Amino acid sequence: MQDMAKKKKQEDIMPEEELLQAEECEAERDLEAELDAMKDKYLRTMAEFENYRNRTNQEKSDWIRHASKELALKICDVADNFERAIAQAKDEDLDTPFGKGVLLIEKQLLNALDKEGVQRIDALGKEFDPEVHDALSHIPSEYDENIVAAIIKNGYTMHDKVIRAVQVAVSNGK
Repeated sequence: MQDMAKKKKQEDIMPEEELLQAEECEAERDLEAELDAMKDKYLRTMAEFENYRNRTNQEKSDWIRHASKELALKICDVADNFERAIAQAKDEDLDTPFGKGVLLIEKQLLNALDKEGVQRIDALGKEFDPEVHDALSHIPSEYDENIVAAIIKNGYTMHDKVIRAVQVAVSNGK
């Protein structure tokens, strides 16, 4: 009888141990699920931070480029005025030390623009392209129809992006 009572006691204990083990397993699964959730949250937060950092770096770069663009446009106006002044000068005036100095200053100014990625758009004799040309008028000329016949105001690109379109007169044809 005592053996039977002992057996019965052991059988009663077994389910309690199994219950404890089941509770421990469930607690362990809950902790693993919580850990996975925290890892996921951590990875998402890190990804959001990386995206934020990239976005702010891009914005800062855009601000710098925009500021450079504004300055470049002002300097382009000066270069255009140099070109107009030189075009009005007589050949003998350009042969003087003063004339040679003005030509050197213009060359230096254009080189500085070139180093900053600013290029004058070559448009004369090219087919009209609304992406880079701003048509102000149509004129009769020796060029075929829809070809740039005259440049009214120079246009410029900066790092292959148009910062000022060329103002042109487009040919009506011969």
